[in-house]
Amino acid sequence: MHRRMKCYFERVAGAPDPLVFRLKRRVRFSEVDVMGISWHGRYPVYFEEGSAELGRRCGLSYQDFYEANIRAPIVQLHIDYHRPLYLDEEFTIVASYLWSEGARLNTEYSLIKQEGSVAASGYTVQMFIDSVSQEPYLISPDLLERFRRRWQAGEFACLT
Repeated sequence: MHRRMKCYFERVAGAPDPLVFRLKRRVRFSEVDVMGISWHGRYPVYFEEGSAELGRRCGLSYQDFYEANIRAPIVQLHIDYHRPLYLDEEFTIVASYLWSEGARLNTEYSLIKQEGSVAASGYTVQMFIDSVSQEPYLISPDLLERFRRRWQAGEFACLT
């Protein structure tokens, strides 16, 4: 089966290029089934590893959210499975932030096998909640606005 790699979020004209981070890793013993194939429920964890590293480099780490009294739950998760990952196979997690004007964080993912084919692709959408009031942000919180200003200023150019 061949599926075309696609972009999940519409690109905003004039917006900065996506911020992309790549992380190499191997499939661990604890992540595979009896056939030596990575269990499908591990793929969101792989996505999260890439997202967490990208966030650390952009001022959007878990600690940054915590200190700003913001929670950022994932409200949408989508995965397209293309090819299996096997025990001890090396692959690359690619996580990309896509520009959005809304009070949300759009992230696309790809899991790239060592020979270059796509094992899986997908996306997440995170919304923001005030940790004190538990109310959702209808406009972007200051932390996200600062991140966007830095992104527009090109401070994260080394990631793209």
